[in-house]
Amino acid sequence: MTLYFQHTALGKLGIAEQDGNITAVYFANEIIPQDLEIAKTALLSEAFSQLNAYFAGELTEFSLPLAPRGSVFRQAVWQALCAVPYATTASYKDIAIAINNPKAAQAVGQANGKNPIPIFIPCHRIIGSNGKLVGYSGGLEIKVFLLALEKRNRQFL
Repeated sequence: MTLYFQHTALGKLGIAEQDGNITAVYFANEIIPQDLEIAKTALLSEAFSQLNAYFAGELTEFSLPLAPRGSVFRQAVWQALCAVPYATTASYKDIAIAINNPKAAQAVGQANGKNPIPIFIPCHRIIGSNGKLVGYSGGLEIKVFLLALEKRNRQFL
């Protein structure tokens, strides 16, 4: 697996790839696995290019090969997260219903928290059913930043 770091609007981020797919995003506050090769590849350059365009309000959907690792249930949740449109939010219950498992809101929350490719798989768009912002792997301040960024840039699209 190859990892590359770059400074972004969120500070230092790491993006990892393996076999031509994005497999992980690492925030500055996360522990980075030690067995990764640090190198800039064409795919990682493209991922950062798209990420910077997203931060600039020029991109609302990513077009990258993503390969998050997880159970069949988690894969279904992460796929459903990708269907939540830019600058909108959904609840854990909404996602549970979307994957035909309406009683699984709590498990959806757990899968959301284990999303290895945040931002590209937009888990920041998922909120509590009461409208409250709940956990985010990079910290709630990053979730607030991303939601505000999308809301602000939506008017220019």
